[in-house]
Order: sequence, then C-alpha cells, then structure tokens
Amino acid sequence: MSLRYRGGEKASWLNMGKLGVYILKSLKNGGYYIGSSENIDLRFTEYSNGRVKSTKGLRPWSLVMFYPTQDIKEARQLEYKLKKFKSRKIIEKIIENGRINLR
Repeated sequence: MSLRYRGGEKASWLNMGKLGVYILKSLKNGGYYIGSSENIDLRFTEYSNGRVKSTKGLRPWSLVMFYPTQDIKEARQLEYKLKKFKSRKIIEKIIENGRINLR
C-alpha cells in the first residue's frame, strides 16, 4: 500500500509514524473521514473490521493520507481544524498536494 504523507512524499505502510492525523476514503460511497490516533495501524484495522460504530456501514475504507505529528495534542488540534473546513474540494486538494496548509 502506498500513500502520501507530510511533505508530499510517498511512504509505505510499514515505515510511517504511528501518531498523527489521517484521512480515510470510503470505497462504498466515496466520502471522506478525518481522524487522529496514537496508533494508526491499530485504528485503521478497527475501521477495516467494522469495530467503529459510526463508520461501520461505510466500509471498505482506504487510507489516502497520513500526516505525522509530534504529539497527540497537535494531532487533535489539526483534526479539529480540518473538520471545520467541511469542504470536499479542500480535502481533495490536501490529498492531492500531500500536505496540510492551514494558512
């Protein structure tokens, strides 16, 4: 699996950090979900296996972007700011560019 992360570089699933903000895309309806986690491997497994009640019906999911952060506080703040956009165009631009620019 290949995806974009901080700086727009490509990263493999195995070498990316565990702590950060992620963007998932539902392969069922094409919708996006933004979240943050201290362990992206475990969290993505929970989504994939239907263990997250709010997103269970939108499976399968694809991890389209992961943005590592220094700590969980930074991850939660970034998640909140991204969710405030509520714009598919902005989220798709972030994914396309491979970076998050909040200015």
